[in-house]
Amino acid sequence: MVTITDIAKICGVSRATVSKALNGAPDVAPKTVKLIREKAKELGYLPNATARALKMGRSYNIGVLFSDKTGGGISHEYFSQILESVKAEAERLGYDITFISKDLGAMQMDYYEHAKYRSCDGVVIASADFADPAIIRLATSEIPTVTLDYSFDSRTSIISDNVRGMETLVRFAYENGHRKLAFIHGEMTSVTQKRMASFKKTCAALGISVPREYVRSAVYHDPRSSGLATRALLELPEKPTCIFYPDDLSFLGGMSELERHGMSIPIDMSVIGYDGIPLSQVLRPRLSTYRQAAERRGQEAARSLIEQIEHPDTWLPQQITVEGELLPGDTVRKLG
Repeated sequence: MVTITDIAKICGVSRATVSKALNGAPDVAPKTVKLIREKAKELGYLPNATARALKMGRSYNIGVLFSDKTGGGISHEYFSQILESVKAEAERLGYDITFISKDLGAMQMDYYEHAKYRSCDGVVIASADFADPAIIRLATSEIPTVTLDYSFDSRTSIISDNVRGMETLVRFAYENGHRKLAFIHGEMTSVTQKRMASFKKTCAALGISVPREYVRSAVYHDPRSSGLATRALLELPEKPTCIFYPDDLSFLGGMSELERHGMSIPIDMSVIGYDGIPLSQVLRPRLSTYRQAAERRGQEAARSLIEQIEHPDTWLPQQITVEGELLPGDTVRKLG
């Protein structure tokens, strides 16, 4: 196996110079760095991860925590986009990723204990129940964390602008002549609270009255529950003209229920999703939805976490809001 000593002899420099060049130290001449790195690659040199961790005081490993009640987890397109961008950015900056869970084989441990067991330098927390004591323990521990769509004191959070996103969608429906708007929402999380408040506030500002029975509860990323909520809306004496779904995947349940009732989209019923996953744009008709910038959110999460890990003395917690965009689609009929 090729060692630093071997590279040093071939390049005619000290072991310390080789080590500095391979680790990006600024006090080695660019020409020397180029020579050393080329020789290291040519000889097939691979750094020892354990030795590097001992020397640098870091494992160069960050945890990623996805907890999803429906069991869909990272198989969902939206979350897979976030995960892929977290992974790509972390690797670009020299870090590996590890999934954090409560169980590891026969061992039972909470999220904090698993992160410590895996020697994670930090953890990105997404799609979690932020009221769960195990999540709170991790997020408020000494381990650097970044959260998505939830803010803890003294922690960095990457927030999707759910208020603006919902306002954009309501105004889009209004501009197309719709005044009877129904809203199917997911579990009561901080995301749901923001979207619901924005939905009602925007409707009120536009002079739209929303009957209580037009607001229905479902589960995020669960087509079955959204299908049942759609059925309840279709059984009302006075049906809405446009139904808002908690996310694009959940809309599939509504689409099936509308088909069972012999209703065509958007002729008989207009529909609106949320997330803007690729699936929404290959459906026919194309789903009208709001695309969240999943890739950028994952990138920002990884970058912000690694900044906190590598510069703890100058790092400051912040809330980074990532805006999305309206995808008009073809599922909202123009009335009047």
